[in-house]
Amino acid sequence: MENKKQLSLEKISELEPSYFELQAYWGTTKHVGGLKATRELIELCHINKGKYVLDVGCGVGITPCYLAKRYDCRVVGVDLSERMIDRSNERAKREGVEDRVEFRVADAQNLPFEDNIFDAVICESVLAFIEDKQGTVDEFARVGKPGGYVGFNEVTWIKAPPPELAEYLSRTVGAEFLTCDNGWKELLEGSGLRETVVRIYKTNALSQWVNEVRQFEFLDFLRAWYRFLFLFTKSPACRRFAKEALSMPKSIFGLFKYFGYGIYVGRK
Repeated sequence: MENKKQLSLEKISELEPSYFELQAYWGTTKHVGGLKATRELIELCHINKGKYVLDVGCGVGITPCYLAKRYDCRVVGVDLSERMIDRSNERAKREGVEDRVEFRVADAQNLPFEDNIFDAVICESVLAFIEDKQGTVDEFARVGKPGGYVGFNEVTWIKAPPPELAEYLSRTVGAEFLTCDNGWKELLEGSGLRETVVRIYKTNALSQWVNEVRQFEFLDFLRAWYRFLFLFTKSPACRRFAKEALSMPKSIFGLFKYFGYGIYVGRK
């Protein structure tokens, strides 16, 4: 369980009740498609032993640690949240991959790396939260090696959603989801990437839950629930955020009619 002394040092009442800050505090991050989508992204980006990989918006470090353990890669994970990076370092230590992963606080729109150094640059459910999406993908392409790959998986509108549903998701999680042909795919082409591969998948609540569960160990869930309950009892801001999130439009129950996820990969 969470160390009580550490928890007492948290400025619970001052915690920013944003989607990502709450996830960082709980120690969990997720994306549509879960581990299944991650594995397919890895395959399409030709990531294998000895590759040098950048994971942008690495969250709590799940994918970098998975890559280091399963594929014996060298991985750098960056995230804008210092708390996420702290969680990532904790995970790397628990999983015994500190020698193969490195985590840094960095902005996806201004990556602190030289040109042409990574074999693959990936991100998962990150671009939806960034306003300058094209400029960000340009950054991914800049730091990738010639012949290397840039890939991401993102929530994708398969069917135009009701306006109130799109507005609710934007308000509660701060994301702008796009379609395939008039959005995500164009970002790859706009960055001059070639040999583009696009795969679109529908999903549902059950399959999404199953794929999320596969990403975590049992203790991850225990820690996350413990932190959630602690935060909910201590933070008025968190309770206000939860109340707003529960103010859902009726169309939320048809959510999976409108969206799925896409895996988008291009080669430099």
